[in-house]
Amino acid sequence: MANGFMVITEKDWEGATPEQRSWWTFNTLQQVHTRLTRLEGRRWYDKVSSFAGGIFGGALATLGIRWGS
Repeated sequence: MANGFMVITEKDWEGATPEQRSWWTFNTLQQVHTRLTRLEGRRWYDKVSSFAGGIFGGALATLGIRWGS
């Protein structure tokens, strides 16, 4: 597994039975669903982070500090 996903090579796929292929496909879709659900549940964190970053960036711009120069 890499990054929470099963990594199936082309050689594995060619040697797999139709039942194994169906299971791998189902399992991958379930993992994608789980990850998307977690990402969509982070709305509050994302909004607060964006707000704080905007305040910080605005303060730097107001003070005339150049970022990365």
